[in-house]
Amino acid sequence: MERERGRDERRETVLTDMDELERMAALLQASGRYRILRRLEQQAVYNVPDATPTRRAIILDLETTGLDVERDEIIEMAMLPFDFDSTGRIFSVHEAFGRFRDPGRPIPAEVVALTGISDQMVAGSFIEAAEIEAFLDGPPICLIIAHHAAFDRRFAERLCGAFARLPWACSWSEVPWSDEGFADGTKLGNLASACGFFHDGHRAVDDCRAALELLSRVMPRSGRRGLDLLLESARAPRWRLRAIGAPFELRQVLKDRGYRWDPGENGRTRAWFVDLAEGAVEAERDFLRREIYRRDVDIDARRIDAFDRYSDRC
Repeated sequence: MERERGRDERRETVLTDMDELERMAALLQASGRYRILRRLEQQAVYNVPDATPTRRAIILDLETTGLDVERDEIIEMAMLPFDFDSTGRIFSVHEAFGRFRDPGRPIPAEVVALTGISDQMVAGSFIEAAEIEAFLDGPPICLIIAHHAAFDRRFAERLCGAFARLPWACSWSEVPWSDEGFADGTKLGNLASACGFFHDGHRAVDDCRAALELLSRVMPRSGRRGLDLLLESARAPRWRLRAIGAPFELRQVLKDRGYRWDPGENGRTRAWFVDLAEGAVEAERDFLRREIYRRDVDIDARRIDAFDRYSDRC
């Protein structure tokens, strides 16, 4: 009895302290002189499950020894499964997969400083493809989401082929953060700060939870959930136009129009490229013929969807 009474007293003290902290935070914020950030707390349920049909997606995050998919290695992987409906409402959040991986060589000092992951933490750790496949082998996964899918997907597919068979979406590029009023950049930490919370950045599971929290939020201008906007983008096919052999002196014109440079990896021809919605393809073809090539030429165009987007296959 004494032990139980002690636990109850401690619990009441904690609750009282939390109430006092929230009161102080409210006072500071109301003054207009302070901005309050709250630590992101782990959440198992965003909306209570009801009769609404749901599907399951996974948020994935990687920490690596560098940016080169051919030379660098994964040192930490996290996957966070969650259930959602067609409107972007998030329901249950399931147990996360979080593993270290020994890259087989010292982790660069700048990566240790950024992530806090040391050689000692990863020593002797492995992530087997079979382990990933077993984690994915449950309720069907309809989407993999990463905050920089163009980076994460290529590393993930090299580690486990199962990722190549799933559609992917990018919470960094496929949510119109700027249009929604987020003016301080689209890095995870910047978006979190704008939404009033902070987390342990550059640790894979924590980054997954932060991304999920952002996607759960109702956007300030459209009034739609972040996940709803992401799903709309992921469902829409796009066309990739490649300006093969474009004159070198016109490269800035292409860059200003949103084209990016493909150096020609995996046997592709080097070229400037842009991804467009289907309705914008013919107008862009006309632009390239008129302003770039200045003659009638065939324009390399390929339809891509979420199964290939962000992969080396594009």
